[in-house]
Amino acid sequence: MALGAKRQKIFELIMVQGLRSVLIGLGLGAVGAFGMTRIIRSLLFGVAPTDVFTFASVSLIMILLALMACGVPARRATAIDPLVALRRE
Repeated sequence: MALGAKRQKIFELIMVQGLRSVLIGLGLGAVGAFGMTRIIRSLLFGVAPTDVFTFASVSLIMILLALMACGVPARRATAIDPLVALRRE
């Protein structure tokens, strides 16, 4: 903000960077989970190893948690006065 960035752009930058790594992790985790279905098939009772509802609901919960985890620091970053931040550095 001290160099001219708007508060909205700072918020978007922090959110995009945080969510990008979460989405990459979810993608890799889903691929790994689908790959492990043969191994975990004997450990699951009442749920299919490739249950789409379970994969979707866990992914949605993870995305919501990531939004909250990225949103709090992003709001704090946009609330800081640029002059105060520059004086501390």
